[in-house]
Amino acid sequence: MSATFSNPGKMVIKPVHLAHVVLKTQVEQFQPMVEFYKTFLNATVTYQNHVVSFLTYDEEHHRIAIGRFPHVTPRVPTASGLVHIAFNFASLHDLALAYLQRKAHGIEPFWCVNHGLTTSMYYRDPDGNEIETQVENFESPEEATSFTMSEKFAENPIGTDFVPEDLIRRIEAGEEDKEIKKRVETGKRMAPLPIF
Repeated sequence: MSATFSNPGKMVIKPVHLAHVVLKTQVEQFQPMVEFYKTFLNATVTYQNHVVSFLTYDEEHHRIAIGRFPHVTPRVPTASGLVHIAFNFASLHDLALAYLQRKAHGIEPFWCVNHGLTTSMYYRDPDGNEIETQVENFESPEEATSFTMSEKFAENPIGTDFVPEDLIRRIEAGEEDKEIKKRVETGKRMAPLPIF
């Protein structure tokens, strides 16, 4: 039986996609945050006034919005809240090339890790918000879920760190993406995460 307004049921309709993320910042950090995301995502400002900026890198009218708030205090890394925003890339080549392009702007990751599910690089914006750039390591969601149900993932749900230049070297040497994406198993790793 289909849900109706008079009998909606309890199963909530799923959204079609995640549309955007809004970040609040201090007055003096507003323009540095806008400039950072313009560079980091190769984004375009679709609207901006003295209190808000909308940025996009694709067909959505805005993927990131940055709001300027007069009474916002600096971010406290130990406070509860959002840990990071993640952006997917089409290939290891694109992930690595974007790394070099960001590095040319002085933007470098603080952590590079093969989680098993993804090959990921983590960055911080000027306010200290964390951003993950990643490539999916499996061909399908079913394969990824199977990996998360494995003993290897139970032993190490964090992943294995890597050096970006090693990744680039392997890509340039012509090694297949499938091989590069295989996580090097290093044994038990539960914590700490280098994300604070």
